[in-house]
Amino acid sequence: METISLSKLLPFLCLVLFVGVELIQCSVTYNRKAIVINGQRRILISGAIHYPRSTPDMWEDLIQKAIDGDLDVIETYVFCNVHEPSPGNYNFEGRYDLVKFIKTIQREGLYVQLRIGPYVCADGFPVWLKYVPGISFKTENEPFKRAMQGFTEKIVGLMKSENLFESQGGPIILSQIENEYEM
Repeated sequence: METISLSKLLPFLCLVLFVGVELIQCSVTYNRKAIVINGQRRILISGAIHYPRSTPDMWEDLIQKAIDGDLDVIETYVFCNVHEPSPGNYNFEGRYDLVKFIKTIQREGLYVQLRIGPYVCADGFPVWLKYVPGISFKTENEPFKRAMQGFTEKIVGLMKSENLFESQGGPIILSQIENEYEM
């Protein structure tokens, strides 16, 4: 069996360490022209994968198809109606395992745009919300804002606890709350 000397192995290990650090930590900012990642202006190509509409065993293949299509970012909604089916009771099991989905994307080297919602077009809100006294949906309404703040804080807290935001070394470079808001 042939042995490899440390002097031959050291440059390779340094390269792996350098590349690994580059992949794990990045700086994401923006200016009036572009998103800037690690000091470089980037045009990011993204595509959507709605994890609750597939099964965990499908996620790697779907992500690979995104890679094959030269995507940089996977955009996904966080569905309030499936994650909080009743007030304060959360479901992150099986196809609703948001953390597992985000970590699968991270393993494949893509970024994430997390669209926290809580309203997701045709998927709407959890049914229980209509029974909240005084609620008026998608407005400057205190009962609505309180309910949605709880959901948003739950999701943000979960992502932070798993170190999934870019500032923590994770793949989430963009997050968005409520793109369907009406005044």
